[in-house]
Amino acid sequence: MEQIKYEVTENETFYFYVRLVISIAIYAGLGYTFFAHGVSKLGDILIFYAILILLYFFFSFGLLVGYIEGNAIKVTKKQFPDVYSIIESHCEKLGMATVPATYIMQSGGVLNAFATRFIGRDFVVIYSEIFELAYAQGQDALEFVIGHELGHVKRKHMSKHVLLFPSLIIPFLGSAYSRACEYTCDNIGKALNANGGKDGLLILAAGKELYKKVNMEEYINEERNEDSFWKWFSEKTSSHPNLPKRIDRMK
Repeated sequence: MEQIKYEVTENETFYFYVRLVISIAIYAGLGYTFFAHGVSKLGDILIFYAILILLYFFFSFGLLVGYIEGNAIKVTKKQFPDVYSIIESHCEKLGMATVPATYIMQSGGVLNAFATRFIGRDFVVIYSEIFELAYAQGQDALEFVIGHELGHVKRKHMSKHVLLFPSLIIPFLGSAYSRACEYTCDNIGKALNANGGKDGLLILAAGKELYKKVNMEEYINEERNEDSFWKWFSEKTSSHPNLPKRIDRMK
């Protein structure tokens, strides 16, 4: 099967290299300080707390993955085989050698999905409300959502976030990079199913029933015309762009 082509946003590439340079500089500075001057008492304290923070994140991710494996429903050739065939097809079109473990998880009404990575394994979790919608309305939106999350795996965003962790000392830089990654993954989802993007994103904004009644042009115009400091600041600190902007790009 021929692999699809998709656009990687310029900002993703730009912010990646900015973060990479900053992170390398911090790693080099810490390494030089350690080997040239040893570790002072203050350094011992900082290293101790750094180790505690790393252990906290490690066990937090481990508990999340354990909860998913223990409670969510894994999509396989025998469990939701029609959805599994979508995932397999998407992975083949993206040139991915392995199919990430994909789970359906009850979300208490939340419409969303996410991808994560733990000890060399990739996971994609699709909240059950998205699946219910797909079976009721058709699978275009589901194909887009799955494609978007597989995009994070294809682009190795989770591994890159770990590598670039030191650059988070620069305010807003991590959020800017994350938002750029989201636009790239929207492009990947659209390349895999061009019909599902707008509905897939509108569903996140209005829910699985009301999204059909939303005036999309008016929703986008509100984003363009209504400006405030808090709206701007909220987006600048967020890992995701505002939904109307993402929908506008789908057009």
